Amino acid sequence: MDWIERAGRLRRWSRDGERAPHKPLLLLYALGQYQAQGDEPIPFSQAEDQLRELLREFGPPRKTSPGYPFHHLVSDGLWQARTVNGEGSPRSDVGVLRASGAEGRLAPDLVAALDRDTHLVAQLVRTLLDANFEPSLHPDICAAAGLDLEAVELPRLRRTAGRARRSAQFRRQVLIAYEYRCAFCGYDGMLGGVAVALDAAHVRWWAFDGPDSVDNGICLCALHHKLFDKDVLGMDQQRTITVSREFIGRSPSAREHVLALTGRTATAPQPGSPVPHETHLHWRHRQVFRAPARQASAA
Repeated sequence: MDWIERAGRLRRWSRDGERAPHKPLLLLYALGQYQAQGDEPIPFSQAEDQLRELLREFGPPRKTSPGYPFHHLVSDGLWQARTVNGEGSPRSDVGVLRASGAEGRLAPDLVAALDRDTHLVAQLVRTLLDANFEPSLHPDICAAAGLDLEAVELPRLRRTAGRARRSAQFRRQVLIAYEYRCAFCGYDGMLGGVAVALDAAHVRWWAFDGPDSVDNGICLCALHHKLFDKDVLGMDQQRTITVSREFIGRSPSAREHVLALTGRTATAPQPGSPVPHETHLHWRHRQVFRAPARQASAA
């Protein structure tokens, strides 16, 4: 059985590009538990708060329930659930899962494969991350899911040479379009003629059909790229930068580098290069940005 292919093809609720990473996040959490304690059952009462936090931090900007993946991942053949009454999950309602003493674990055949192949955890983790999240979030997700970072920092065996070439070309085209300067803050650092801490960020994530094209990219410094992918910063169709009201920063540095961006216009690419397409910006606003946005201060 190709467990990597199965993990990459998890059945997910989908409508008009909406993100639903509930199952991948549970599976990543379960793999972290496997690394820590082997094939021990995971009580829902133990996992509920951690799953809720994973969904809040890395899921879509809408309310969601940790009971959903705990119940529905069973249908993909990678996860088993049972209650005090026997095999099977009662349903996704968190109250019922708590009351029934529900617990889950990785499917026995998957556990046997993990025990045989010491590289399989890393391959599964990479597959789940690449298929569902932007690369800037991968280390944070691994840490939050309790995964051993050293164990999953193996070469990306599943990434094709063609994809790597396209990613490098996308980065080069976007950085040239923005003249090697962060569109949010203007940072343009170089070392020995090579750009340092400048990234080509996807507006619509590649994992959700975002193309490797300049009209789906923007040049951002490492800080603002992370905040762009982490729900904090957004951009509307007039290239006005938005900052989530949920972001709190009291230090002068936070005020200067994040809060002060509220209402600014992002730098446009050089003439002849396309600005981010409105459909990609619309997707990001609905699927990533943590609305509502802060109001710009009065002059």
